[in-house]
Amino acid sequence: MKLIDLMLPARNYESEHTRFMRALMEGKPEFAQAQQKGRALWWDKEPQALAERRTMDEGRVAQPAYVYQTE
Repeated sequence: MKLIDLMLPARNYESEHTRFMRALMEGKPEFAQAQQKGRALWWDKEPQALAERRTMDEGRVAQPAYVYQTE
């Protein structure tokens, strides 16, 4: 056994989660495509949608700290 292997025993460690994900990807090759489709739906936004969101944020009215307080 090499000295480096004694000094770094966790070097070849693979977590249970990593093993699970590798088995999942090998068992279902279409999973990666579905993953990309889901990402596009929730995260990858078109510039037009971002511009609309910015316009909505600019028109937002600030809410008071305690909404039930009478003035």
